Amino acid sequence: MPLKHPKAKEFAEWYIELVEKAELMDYSPIQGCMTIRPRAYGIWEKYQDIINARMKSDSVQNAYFPMFIPESFLKKEAEHFEGFAPEVAWVTHGGNEELAEKLALRPTSETIMYHMFAKWIQSHRDLPLKVNQWCNVIRWDTKTLKPFLRTREFLWQEGHTAHSTEKEAEEMVLRALSWYREACEQYLAIPVMLGKKSKGETFPGAKYTTTVETLMPDGKALQAGTSHLLGQSFAKMFNVTFKDQNEKDQFAWQTSWGTSTRLLGAMFMLHSDDKGLVLPPKVAPLHVVIVPIAKKDDESAMALQAAERVKKSLEEQGLHVHIDNRKERTPGYKFNDWELKGVPLRMEIGFKELSERSVTVARRDTGEKDVIPEDKLALKTVAILDAIQKNLLEKARQFMNANTAPAKNFGQLKKTLEDMRGFVVSGWCGDPRCEQAIKEDTGATIRLIPFNDEPSGVCVMCDRDSKHTAYFARAY
Repeated sequence: MPLKHPKAKEFAEWYIELVEKAELMDYSPIQGCMTIRPRAYGIWEKYQDIINARMKSDSVQNAYFPMFIPESFLKKEAEHFEGFAPEVAWVTHGGNEELAEKLALRPTSETIMYHMFAKWIQSHRDLPLKVNQWCNVIRWDTKTLKPFLRTREFLWQEGHTAHSTEKEAEEMVLRALSWYREACEQYLAIPVMLGKKSKGETFPGAKYTTTVETLMPDGKALQAGTSHLLGQSFAKMFNVTFKDQNEKDQFAWQTSWGTSTRLLGAMFMLHSDDKGLVLPPKVAPLHVVIVPIAKKDDESAMALQAAERVKKSLEEQGLHVHIDNRKERTPGYKFNDWELKGVPLRMEIGFKELSERSVTVARRDTGEKDVIPEDKLALKTVAILDAIQKNLLEKARQFMNANTAPAKNFGQLKKTLEDMRGFVVSGWCGDPRCEQAIKEDTGATIRLIPFNDEPSGVCVMCDRDSKHTAYFARAY
């Protein structure tokens, strides 16, 4: 077994071992930071392609803004600054000189972007303005750090838009959220739930925050992406105004929305097993590895020739294929190595396969093997990869459903969180004092309030009539 720590019993240790041995990351000399290795970064590039395609179909343009943000910019929006202040990393010196004003290393970009929006937007004809940037973010987090899920520097995309009406902005919020849902479920095979955050969990300075939430194998929730209606608060602070059709000055309605490399950690954590990494085929950098197997030199040449022939036929289907012809490694070593690295399909070509002009195909997700004739291999491979993609999503969805349970009172909520963990669905009166009391006693927060909120019964904490149905969970 490639991994020493079993996932079911030593989850935290298993995850750390997984991301290191599968060559997804390595530790940096800077505490709390990591190096993203090519295997993981290739997946991030595929994710960028997915989101870029959706953004560009909606006329969102990519841009780049400075990572240095003047302290005065952050302080313009007091609630926003207060929300980020504990995690801001500051630059105080440039060379040998002390700066006249401290510069924040980008914890998020609203303030620096909206300074530019105010310059670019003059008329209703300049709206909507829709930009996105792919960049790094610095948050000097003091909580438990975990590769991909919580690091002091991470990669993300942040979309920012300005609109002439609140209705247009709200539509943008939900559209971005739908992109995240599609990316998570259809590509990363991560099932998610959609809803709004409570006021206490809303992005600092926003009118409201919407979220996509999922559940990890240890029962902790993970916020997979957020989309915020910022309203006009930032527009008023940064004077983002436009002249409407009647030549009257109006404040723009704004949104922001983002996802980060924590999605990679969620995917690694959710699908992988004690043999190593398991990847959904749609985002796997490599779809198929072919292992030629031969005991004699003449068999070796024939097996390699067959492997090249198979590789060509699979590449014609748009698949990424690698032939592992390492002479110094045994077939068993190669099998374990590629299982550890998460390649969705392994193909074996030995004497038996050569004599039958067939290929033995092994699925990474289930371990199932099948012998397929070469002339049917290309189309069957595409079908098997599609089956793997669907299987991973379905397994993850079944897990999330099995670990979502109702609670009618606080005792039941607390016991469920301790015994099962996962999502606990309860009534909530809407009072932030009840929300805070639950958080202090259990460590659980309101992860979301569903859009189709139909409250019934009483608050799980105070027994007053509930105003919302809330999903509580401990979270990363």
